[in-house]
Amino acid sequence: MVDSKRITFTKNIFIPVTNMCRNNCAYCGFRRDIGSAEAHIVPPDEAKAMLERAAAFGCKEALFTYGDAPEDGRFTDVLHQIGYSSLTSYVYDLCIAAIDLGVLPHTNGGVLSESDLGRLARVNASMGLMLETTAHLSAHRLSPMKDPATRIRFIEAAGRLRIPFTTGILVGIGETVEDRKASLEAIRDVHRKYDHIQEVIVQNFMPKPHIRMAHAEPPTVAEMIDTIRMAREILPDDISIQAPPNLTTCLFEYLGAGAEDIGGISPITRDYINPECAWPSIEGLRAQGLDLRERLPVYPKYIGRGWYGPEVKPLIEKYADKEGYCA
Repeated sequence: MVDSKRITFTKNIFIPVTNMCRNNCAYCGFRRDIGSAEAHIVPPDEAKAMLERAAAFGCKEALFTYGDAPEDGRFTDVLHQIGYSSLTSYVYDLCIAAIDLGVLPHTNGGVLSESDLGRLARVNASMGLMLETTAHLSAHRLSPMKDPATRIRFIEAAGRLRIPFTTGILVGIGETVEDRKASLEAIRDVHRKYDHIQEVIVQNFMPKPHIRMAHAEPPTVAEMIDTIRMAREILPDDISIQAPPNLTTCLFEYLGAGAEDIGGISPITRDYINPECAWPSIEGLRAQGLDLRERLPVYPKYIGRGWYGPEVKPLIEKYADKEGYCA
């Protein structure tokens, strides 16, 4: 069981900007092919209505999630239909809309060019990209942007721009224990150079019936506990370890193994990546004995340094208490 340590979380809204992606990972149930009936971009009016609900519910974080933008003329046509020439331009405007409503953006949008990264950094409290693994896996055979070196270079680019950053590893997609160790060491080494990684998610693969890895065995609870312990041993103390609370029935064991954060919990939207896994309620977790403290999408260390986009500065100054958590 977890001890009495304080566990952090954010109250957020999850906005899946688009499910069209350049990659085609064997374990992903979210992606859809361009032109298919289920392929979509969230329309501007719908996204803004979601943000208005978030503000009404007191959410402090807008999580904008999407994969790597397809290099396909049909995707460009879809963007033109909503009035944009690029996905980055659309997400930039969504971030401004969130800020105007009092919600802090956190964008996780695949591997971006350094110019796009710098542009979005101005309107984000923090940003993110899952490393997933440094191993070359068959699960990524159809996913050019899952090349480990490409993803590490992007995380380094965020460090050069002083962007508070969230990354993580995905456990159970064909990697070995040594691969997990190497991935965590790679994250540690980037942080030692740039000091910008605020949290690392240790996330378990969840099989789904319609994916190519539908029959793959997910990691066991023991494997996850061992991986979280390994992460805590390898990563510097100033990097928080996150265990997603909706992907396990053993959250207390994961917290006891070294996780200190449970990430975003939305009172409004589901987890669109794992829609079968409902968020727990904040009140329910507290009733089970968790000492929860709400944080902003940028961690206190980086609030103190001013490492966040200039457009979000007024909101951060409004919301942060003297310790850098939600007032």
